[in-house]
Amino acid sequence: MFPEKPVVAIIGTGAMGGVYAGLFAEAGIRVIAIDTWAQHIEVIKDQGLHLSGVSGDRIITGITASTDITAAKEADLFVIATKASGVGAAAEAIAKMARPEAVILTIQNGLGSADRIAQFMPTDQVLVGVAEGFGASIVKPGHIHHNNMRQIRIGEISGGMTPRLQALEHLWQSAGFKATAFADINQLIWEKYICNVMLSAPCTVFDCSVGELFSHPEWREIALNTMLEAYHIGVAKGVNFSFDDPVAYATAFAKGIPAASPSMRLDHQAKRRSEIDAINGMVSVLGKEMGIPTPYNQVLSAEVRRREDAF
Repeated sequence: MFPEKPVVAIIGTGAMGGVYAGLFAEAGIRVIAIDTWAQHIEVIKDQGLHLSGVSGDRIITGITASTDITAAKEADLFVIATKASGVGAAAEAIAKMARPEAVILTIQNGLGSADRIAQFMPTDQVLVGVAEGFGASIVKPGHIHHNNMRQIRIGEISGGMTPRLQALEHLWQSAGFKATAFADINQLIWEKYICNVMLSAPCTVFDCSVGELFSHPEWREIALNTMLEAYHIGVAKGVNFSFDDPVAYATAFAKGIPAASPSMRLDHQAKRRSEIDAINGMVSVLGKEMGIPTPYNQVLSAEVRRREDAF
């Protein structure tokens, strides 16, 4: 499926994309890192990518870095690792240059990435991924830190186990990732999504870590109710959740990352707009479409947007 010496383009080389770029390059795979943050790209070009955290502290050189996405036209694999708001622009640019045999893998928080891509290209080349337990952050331009690196889950948009999905799984594994191909990626997207909903807006509004959120009974109740609103929508949409008790599942997830801060909170600390529309905001959008009330997510989303309007 992939050539012997594949070229991997990481579109959006921020916190998560930086981890992807670093580990692929470290494994001897040619990497093209694309990002709109010029200072970040210049440091990677001139000094290499500083990657620290669970896999060690080192400088990784040999990465081709550019702010011009057309520099990635040779890629065999495009990994879209932008925030949700950047997926459409990335897809539009990739659609103009990707070869027919190239594979596009999109990995974002929240829902709707495949739909955004479908506005600009057929999705027969597109697969979807879920990053679990990475906890990455940008320390400064050219320096990415990750606290954990649990798993990359990948799947075909329409489901099923295909040769290219298995080839993609092998490629990620060859770079040292714990990567697993799944026939029903939609289930895994939703299982991560309800946890993102539970933690993102609540930790942002209360300005707290995951552990702090769950140590306050009132905050914990609010967080769990945001999650339950998303869970009930998933059930109504026919998602085949792997558990019967969503509260137990989501609580166990939170207990495993007490020191973590969701990317939405980190965005607000840096005075950046967040992915609220793709996470908590999407619960309200889907709720309105399906006639399911979502008061917790509606209020929290409105408050997050109010704060962002003041940036």
